Amino acid sequence: MPLPTKSLPAAESVAGELAVATATVVAAGRGVAPEPGAVNDRGIGAVAVGRAVNGEVIAADRGAGGDHGVPAVRPGDGLAAGPHPVELAGLLHELSVRMLGADDVPQALYRLAAFVAGAVPGVLRCSVALIGEGGPPVLAASGARAKALDDRQYGTGHGPGLEAARNRVLVTAGDLQSDPRWPELAECARAEGVHGIVSFPLDVQRTSVGSLSLFVAQPGGIAPELLLTTMAVVNQAEVLLGELRRREGLSEGATVDRAAGVIIAQRGCGVQEAYDVLRETSQRLGMDRRAVAERLIAAAARNAEG
Repeated sequence: MPLPTKSLPAAESVAGELAVATATVVAAGRGVAPEPGAVNDRGIGAVAVGRAVNGEVIAADRGAGGDHGVPAVRPGDGLAAGPHPVELAGLLHELSVRMLGADDVPQALYRLAAFVAGAVPGVLRCSVALIGEGGPPVLAASGARAKALDDRQYGTGHGPGLEAARNRVLVTAGDLQSDPRWPELAECARAEGVHGIVSFPLDVQRTSVGSLSLFVAQPGGIAPELLLTTMAVVNQAEVLLGELRRREGLSEGATVDRAAGVIIAQRGCGVQEAYDVLRETSQRLGMDRRAVAERLIAAAARNAEG
């Protein structure tokens, strides 16, 4: 059904541990959707990603990628390798500053998309969709490239981003132009020059779900290290979006409380009755309570000035 319309010795010694910790965080509550024909014997495990990239299994066992259990990477797999752990820490800090400085969640999503597009080499476009209860998805993207492909996906209600959001799994396509799962996207992918796509589930607890998708021009997708990097960024973004939602809730609560006070003063009614009036007015006008409360406060201020 169509839907309406982000050379220090000490650092060297912890590189493996940080990569393992990153994968461990991502592992909670998530699986991996393999590409057609790919081998996926583990999903996301307790210490690292065990999945197929370019049709070959990447081992997640200790010793396969070094003493720390980091996934083994073959030269030429996907795009460039991910950042050093110290750089990753810097990326997460910068992301936090940018998103927490946003005025609202939609602006934070645009900042997230632009940030990820700049942080992961070879990305044509990063798009983010956040779907709340009872409303259309909030969409944000890093630029105009591959926009038609995004529009097609969300217009038809089928595609990697929506599958990641609905099934809470990491969805990959090494070559979207010939992927049998979404034939309706193939022609558009060819026209846009898009080959690989990776969609990460995005979960803001108790408020909304969604996905973050990376579109790349190079066949074969993204290197495993960059998958881990992006997973770490997505996990951080989920925490930051949760905090922004919490702030919005506090702000909304304060506005509704002020409006209830205005109603009590005007009508001489009780507290519960004032909140009932706000709720009923909101339902009747088809507006959320905050919007109704803001209008009521503004009207009261104009009357006071007059």
